[in-house]
Amino acid sequence: MAHLDDRAGLPRSALAALPVLLAPMAVGAGALVAYPEAVTGKAAVLASTVAVAWYLMGGAVSLGHLSRGVAARRALRAIRGEVAAAPEPIWLCDDNGQVLFQNAAAQDEFEDLTGRPILALIARLRADAEGQLSELTARAMRHGNADLELAEGEVLSLSCLADAPLQIWSFQRAGIQPDGFELAAAMEDDQPQDEFDAIPVAMLRLAADGRIHRANAAARQLLDGLIAEDERSQNLAELLEGPGRPLAGWLADLAAGRGAKGTEMLRLRHPDSRQGEMRDRHFQLSMARDPSELGQLIAVLHDASALKTLEAQFVQSQKMQAIGQLAGGVAHDFNNLLTAISGHCDLLMLRHDKGDPDYADLDQISQNANRAAALVGQLLAFSRKQTLRLETIDLRDTLADLTHLLNRLVGERVGLSVTYDPVLRAIRADKRQLEQVIMNLVVNARDAMPQGGDISVRTENVHLTEAMSRDRVTLPKGDYVRISVADMGCGIAPDHLGKIFEPFFTTKRVGEGTGLGLSTAYGIVKQTGGFIFCDSTVGQGTTFSIYFPAHARVTALAERIPAPRPAPELAAGPKGTVLLVEDEAPVRAFAARALRLKGYEVLEADSGEAALAILNEKGAAVDVFVTDVVMPGMDGPTWIREGRKIVPEARVIFMSGYTEDIFIDGQVPVPNAQFLAKPFTLNELLGVVAVKFASGPESATSH
Repeated sequence: MAHLDDRAGLPRSALAALPVLLAPMAVGAGALVAYPEAVTGKAAVLASTVAVAWYLMGGAVSLGHLSRGVAARRALRAIRGEVAAAPEPIWLCDDNGQVLFQNAAAQDEFEDLTGRPILALIARLRADAEGQLSELTARAMRHGNADLELAEGEVLSLSCLADAPLQIWSFQRAGIQPDGFELAAAMEDDQPQDEFDAIPVAMLRLAADGRIHRANAAARQLLDGLIAEDERSQNLAELLEGPGRPLAGWLADLAAGRGAKGTEMLRLRHPDSRQGEMRDRHFQLSMARDPSELGQLIAVLHDASALKTLEAQFVQSQKMQAIGQLAGGVAHDFNNLLTAISGHCDLLMLRHDKGDPDYADLDQISQNANRAAALVGQLLAFSRKQTLRLETIDLRDTLADLTHLLNRLVGERVGLSVTYDPVLRAIRADKRQLEQVIMNLVVNARDAMPQGGDISVRTENVHLTEAMSRDRVTLPKGDYVRISVADMGCGIAPDHLGKIFEPFFTTKRVGEGTGLGLSTAYGIVKQTGGFIFCDSTVGQGTTFSIYFPAHARVTALAERIPAPRPAPELAAGPKGTVLLVEDEAPVRAFAARALRLKGYEVLEADSGEAALAILNEKGAAVDVFVTDVVMPGMDGPTWIREGRKIVPEARVIFMSGYTEDIFIDGQVPVPNAQFLAKPFTLNELLGVVAVKFASGPESATSH
C-alpha cells in the first residue's frame, strides 16, 4: 500500500483518513433510519457525501498522475540502454521535470540528480534558473526542441513532445550536434508506427552492393514472398536480372553518384522455376540515394509486366509487318521475272514440236518456273497479298476429296484418321488454299514422327459463350468450326513455339524444308478471317487448331470467277489493237510478241503517261487496254480512268503480282475489267485477251 501511495503521489495518511470521512455518513444514515425527520441525520449524510466526493476527485487526479508515471517508466525502459551508451551527459525527466535517470557521463561531470528536479542542474549553469526553465519548456512544447546557450559555446538542450511522457535533457560541448530530439521522437509512442512499412508503394532500402536492408509490406506483397525473412542475407541480384550488365555494378555507380541512369526495366530471375503469375514478370526499378543513410539506396518497384507484354506484342507485330512487306515486294518483283521466263519459254516451245530434242529441256524450264511460281505464292499467302476466291464450302466434302492424297503423303508407317461432326456447319474460304493449309499441317505432323505414329484430323462445331483470349489474340464470342490436326511426334520446344509461324524459321535440317509451310498456313488462315493456334509438349506431340467463323449452309453452288477460255484459232490479218502498258521490259517484250503472233496489233508503253500520249495520237483505234497495276508515276487504275475519257468503249485487262495495295476488298477499281495474275503463261494471256474481244466494246454507260 505504501508503495502504491508513493507512485500515486499521496501522503501515507491519505488512505487512513478514508474511514474517518465515511464515519459521519454511517452515523447520519443510522439516525435517518431511526428518526426519518431528524435534521441532524440529513446534515451528517450531506457533509459526509461532500467530503467523500472531494476525496475521490483527488484520487482521480492522483490516478492520472499515476498513469503518466507508468508511461514515463515504460518509455524510460525503452531508451535506457541507448541513453546509457551515449557519450554526452543526458538526463531523462518526467513531465514535471523530475529526474528519473541519468547516464554515467552526466554523473561523472555533474552530481547525481536522480529523484531531484532538473532545476537543480540549471541553477548551477544560469543565475535565473526558474525563468530559463519556464521559457525553455514552453519553446520545447511548441517546437519539440529548445536550446539554452551557455558560456564557451556549450548548449543545454531540451527535447520533448506534447504527448511524450519524458523530457530529455542533454549537455553538449561546443561543435557537437545534439540528438536528444530524435530520442524524443522515437519515444512519442511506446509502440511507434513504422512509416517506411506503411508506405503503399513497394520500396526497398539497399546497400551499395545490392544487399537488401529493408523491404516494406508493399514490396513483399509485390514479390509474392520471394524476399527472405532475414533480409540482410539476401541480395537484389538474386531476385532480378540486371540491366544488361551486373546489377551490383549499376548500383555501385548510383551509390557513388556517377551519373548513371536511375531507372531500369528488370526481369524476375529464373522465371521458368516460378509458378502461375510469377512465371514471367518484369519490374521497373527506380533508384535514388538514401538521404538518411550515407552510401545506401532507396529503390521503388513497379510491376511492368503488362507494359512488357504490350511492348512484345507491338514488336512482334512490327516485325511480322516488315517481313510481310518484304515478302510481298520480293514476290511482286519475282513474279515479273517468272512471267518473262515462262513467257519466252512458251514462245520457244511454239517453234519446237514434242519430237524435237530441245523440247524436253524447254519443258523442264517451264515446270521449274511453275514450281517457283508456287513458292512465290506461298510468300504472297504469308504477306496476305494474294487474291483469294472465297466460297461457302462444306469441310466434310473438302476433306473427303483430300483424304486419298493425304494418305499418299503420310506413307505406310503413319496412320491417318479423319473424323467429322455429323452436323458440321459451313465455312467461307478459298477451297484450294484451305487444302494447302491442311496438307502443310499433315506433312509437318508426318515429319515429326520419323518412326511412325498416328495423325488425327478432326472437325467440330464450337460455340464460344464469351470471348477467348490466348497467344496475344482474342476470339470474339460466337459460332466457329474448328479443324484440329494432332500428331504423336517429338513436339516443339517452348523457346521455338513462338517463332513457328515466322517465314523461313524451321527446325528441320538444311534441304528438308523451306520454312514457309506454317507461315503460309498462318497467312491463308488470317486472310480468310480465321485463327490458328499450336499446343505442343516435347516428347508427346503437337496439335494445331484452326478456328473459322461458321456460316449458314447454302444449297446453290458458290459463284466462281470464270477461268480464261483457250485461245481460238487465228484468223488471217490483224484482229484488233491492243495498248500494252508494262514498266518491266522483259514482260512487255514477251506479251507484245505473243499478241502479235496471234494477229493483234500491239502498241507498247512503259508508263501511264506514255500510254495517254499514245491515246491522244491514235484516238479510238485502240480496242483493249492491257496494263500493269503498280508502275512508277501514274499507276494502272489512274491512267485507265483518264484513257477511258478518250476511248470510252475500250476494254480493260489488269496485270499484277498482287492486288492488295491498289484493289480494295478484291474489287477491280474499273467496271467490267478483267484481272490477270502474274506469273501467267502465253495461253493464259491470249485467253484473257480473246475473252475481252469476244465480249464486244464497252457501252458508254458502263463506267
